[in-house]
Amino acid sequence: MDVLVTGATGFVGKRLVDAVLASTDHDVTVLVRDADAYEPPGDVTVVEGDVLEPGRFETGLEDVDVAFYLIHAMDASGDFAARDRRAARNFERAATAAGVERIVYLSGLGSDADELSSHLASRREVEAILADGTAAVTVLRAAIIVGDGSASFRLIHQLATRLPVMVTPQWIHTPCQPIAIDDVVAYCLAVLERPETAGETYEIGGPDVLTYREMLTKTAEIANGRRPLIVPVPVLSPRLSAYWVGLVTDVPKELAYPLIGGVRNPVVVTDDRLARLVDLELTPFETAVRRALDTESKRGDRTAAPTQPGRNVE
Repeated sequence: MDVLVTGATGFVGKRLVDAVLASTDHDVTVLVRDADAYEPPGDVTVVEGDVLEPGRFETGLEDVDVAFYLIHAMDASGDFAARDRRAARNFERAATAAGVERIVYLSGLGSDADELSSHLASRREVEAILADGTAAVTVLRAAIIVGDGSASFRLIHQLATRLPVMVTPQWIHTPCQPIAIDDVVAYCLAVLERPETAGETYEIGGPDVLTYREMLTKTAEIANGRRPLIVPVPVLSPRLSAYWVGLVTDVPKELAYPLIGGVRNPVVVTDDRLARLVDLELTPFETAVRRALDTESKRGDRTAAPTQPGRNVE
């Protein structure tokens, strides 16, 4: 099978390429913006291109059977939803023209019955655009992905460890079902090998459902052995808290603001069909946090640099 991974320099994409090479005998192609700056982890075909520019990436889809679409545009300034829309439409048209059989898209968890944040609404729009083509689309919807390099987890980690006292809005009580990066990659591999998952939408999450308060507290205890004092107040809106997060963390505001805007939405798995189909021992939240912090410490005391604007999954 010929597999294409877009967003191959991103948080999920890098790990997925490694996993496909290590666990399968499929031929792998990666689509990157700058081939000279990319160091292939093994025997992969590297194609340079930009999905925002028709005519510059289509060769990467030649002879591809399954394409992983791991592109989100939140880490660039301006209207990220418009860029996501344009990129998805360009990719859908190119995939249809190339005869790609399947697309796997990593989307965001959240109930369509809720008023979705701009971030989650954009993910839903991309799902629909990709499904307009002839390729069967498998959607994996995830909440916070815990791992070194995740922008969402970086927010949690830095808030938990940089402020001994936090005045927070009521969203601190919103439930969330985080998932370890290793488990996300395992689910990606699982649907790759199961043709019956084509055309399906699945929700994926770890074994723990936690409030944001619980995630902050547990992360702080693991990182520095201290529990922050968290004081919820009713007057701090997600917009105001986004500015506050911008002052405390080094996550770029283009990423932080949409992510914080989404914390009002409960993000909990309500459909566990994929968990029942795939025999996977899910990673507890505390274990995932320890792995992420251990990986970060081995790299040195630095924060992962932002990915190239508008091209990679968070």
